[in-house]
Parts: sequence; structure tokens; C-alpha cells
Amino acid sequence: MADTDGPRADRPAPRQPPRRTVTRVARRAVSGGPPTHAFGTRPRGSGLPPQVEHEVLDLALRTGEALLGTGAGVADVTVAMQRMTAGLGLTDCQVDITFNSITVSIDRVDGALTRVRVLDVRTSDYSRLAALLELVDDTASGRTGLAEALDRLDAIVGAPHPYRRWVVTLALGAMAAGVAVLLGGGWQVAVLAAGTTAVIDRSLRTLRRWGLPYLFQQALGSAIATLVALVLLWGVGRFGWDIEVLPPSLVVASGVVVLLAGLSLVGAAQDAISGFPVTAGARSYEVVLNTLGIVVGVGLVLDLGARLGVPLTMTDLDAFAPPLLVQVVAAAVVAGAWAVASYTRPRTVPLVALIGALGAGVSGVLTVAGAGPTMRAFVAALAVGVVAGLVARRRTAPAMVLTVAGITPMLPGLAIYGAMFTIVDTGNVLSGATLALRAVSIGLALAAGASLGDFVARTSRAQADRWQEDLRRRARGVRI
Repeated sequence: MADTDGPRADRPAPRQPPRRTVTRVARRAVSGGPPTHAFGTRPRGSGLPPQVEHEVLDLALRTGEALLGTGAGVADVTVAMQRMTAGLGLTDCQVDITFNSITVSIDRVDGALTRVRVLDVRTSDYSRLAALLELVDDTASGRTGLAEALDRLDAIVGAPHPYRRWVVTLALGAMAAGVAVLLGGGWQVAVLAAGTTAVIDRSLRTLRRWGLPYLFQQALGSAIATLVALVLLWGVGRFGWDIEVLPPSLVVASGVVVLLAGLSLVGAAQDAISGFPVTAGARSYEVVLNTLGIVVGVGLVLDLGARLGVPLTMTDLDAFAPPLLVQVVAAAVVAGAWAVASYTRPRTVPLVALIGALGAGVSGVLTVAGAGPTMRAFVAALAVGVVAGLVARRRTAPAMVLTVAGITPMLPGLAIYGAMFTIVDTGNVLSGATLALRAVSIGLALAAGASLGDFVARTSRAQADRWQEDLRRRARGVRI
């Protein structure tokens, strides 16, 4: 009898069910790809002699210091330094920038090589800034070698300004006159605002030579503008001057806009958007502190006038709003004058004036459409940033120069004066704080619009190199 317990030769063995199929499918469903961002990568040597590495780092560090000191943002300086060192053979250069120092480092077999440089002065020197960016482009593309780059850098930092200092004073006066017309004043107010601003500029120049901190310079400058308005109001009661022809509020607001133009509001916003929160926080604090100096100067003179029986009044300036064409022309004057005061190259000044006129035109159209002040500021600055980025050429002017000068006519000088007047005249701190918050929102809208416009223009203008792509990745954040 056959054994029924054993397997039959003509019967296939039963298939075992795949026990790990569900496990494999589940693991495959939840398993990810490679790391989103590489950390702790192995350093690669440059292959350059140590002496050459030292010279390249020295060139990059000095160039970065000059860029940061002449008005460039931290993101632009970081990319410029990395592009320059890569063009000279150092592709793994690490750059770290704080508010007042720059650190650059490379890894080598015998230990890291690190250099540090401390920044002493910040100013607006756009002709030198443009020359530095040209040097970076030529070095990164290989058109300029190390020895020639060092010689060119020495020539750039030692070059004279394109204008004499008294030309800058006249330009600031013209800027204040343009602001007065932009806010609705006539030629009388424009002349008075120009003269007042010229006095402020020469006074602050003397105080800078004496070493007075910038906070007190801002306070004194705004106090001078408010004092002139106080004298003007006294003359209305004493000599019967027509206050509608010479509104004191316009004189103060014009001087405040000129003082605000030197603050790095757009630079602080660009640092924050580009992923540099430390420098953005420091620059924002500097902007707030120096704006507070303006508020203190205005407030002290307003309080003095009230005690002397000559209280300043806040004229309703909406009734004096000039036609749109006048606003466009006045904005072009303001932007062009600020470009001259910032030592922009002469051939770039007309382009800056046109971009300033564009911003005022967009803002004026939105005013007719009923948009609010914050929305007008954002959209106008966005248009300025996009156009400035698209028309900027490396051999003409940096986009940042065109953008900063282009939004200058829209700075909220009148809003700041209105907030300070409300606090001093009525004693209503809450209402004054609300107006001050509105002024801050306008400033932030200008900075955000300009930064977004610059990003849009950079994205659509050309292919970004490796370091610009790294900057974009840093700005958008990384989820691990």
C-alpha cells in the first residue's frame, strides 16, 4: 500500500504565501530619497600654493568689506565673494557676515585658513559699488587674474568721488524741493525746503567730523527742520503770511524724507528675505533707532513751540495734492537728486530718475483707483524692483542702486511727522502710535515690494550660477 503521508511525485508542492510582501510594500512606501541637503561634506583642497590661497582670501575679504561699506546687502556680498574666490580656484570658500565683521575660511589638509575683517564705516557710494561689482564679474568669469584684480581693487578704493561735496549738498536741497512739490507745496515751499535741507546737511557734516553719534545727528537734523517750520508759523501770526502758501508741515516732512533716505530699510528687508536673520535684525534695529532720533528731534521742537505759544498745526495736505503729472516729475527729481547725493555715476542718474517717475506714476494711478497707502507703496515698489532688475546691466548700474533710489520719493516722511504731531499736540499716545504704525507699515511695504521685484527680475533675467542658486535655496528654506 502506498504511503499516503509522503508527497506524491506527480503533485507540485504547495506555494508558500509571501510572508514579507506587506512589510516590503510598507517600507517602500515610507522610505525617502537622498538627504534634502548635505551636511558635513568632506572638504576638497584647492590645489593652489599656500601663498596664492592667502592672496585670494585677502582679495575676497577686502572686496567684501568695500561692498558692504558702500551699501550692498549681505546676500549680495556673500555671493560676490564666493564667485570671486571660485573664479580664482577656491571653490569651497565659506563666508560669514555679521553686522560689522566679515569672516572667510577654506579647509586645507594642514588645517583651516581663516581671515577676519571688521567693518568701520557704512555709507552710500554707488559709483564705487558699481566698480566693485564689475571687478567681481570680471574675476569670476576669468577675464581678470589675481594680480590684476588686486591692482584694480586698490584703484577703486582709492578713486575720488565723481562729485564734490558741495554738489551733494545742492543735490540734497533739490531732493527736499522735489519732496515738497510731491506733497503739494508751491515753489515758495520748495525753495524754503531746499535751503533748510542744505543747512541741515552742512550742520550734520560738521557734527560727523566731531564724532557725534548718528542717532543725535538725526535728532538735530529733524529739530532744525521743525524749528524752521516753527519760525514760519510765527511769521504767519506776526507778519500775516499766508499759511496755505507756506504750510509748515511740508517743510518738516521734506526734511524728514531726506533724513530717512539714508537709512538701510530695503537692505534690512532683503537680508531677512534672503535668509540672513542676524544681520537683518541688526540693520532693522539700526533703522528703528535712527528713526527714533528723528521722532525725538521733531517732538522736542513741537513741545518747545507749544510752550512758547506758537503751536505747530498739521495742515490737511490732501487738498493740496498736485496733479499726477506734477507728482511724476517731482518724483523723478527726488530720485535723481538722491542718486547724485549717493555718488551714482552721471550716466546712471537719468535712468534712476525715470524709475523714480515710474514708481510715482504707479502710486498715483492706484490712488485714483482708491487703494490704501500700504497697498500703493507695495505695488509701486514692486514695479520699481522689477523694472530696475530687468534694465540693470552689469556694466551700467547694479539693480540695488536703481531700486533704492527709485523708492526714495515714496518714503513716509509726512506720516512720521503726523504721528509725532498727534502725540505732542493732543497728548493722545494711542492715536499717535497708530499713525506711527501706519508709517512703519508703509516702510515695510516699500522694502517688501522692492525685494520681491528684485527676486522676480533675477529669476526671469538670466540663469543663476551655483552660488546664486545656493542663495535662493537658503531664502526659501529647507525641510529635512
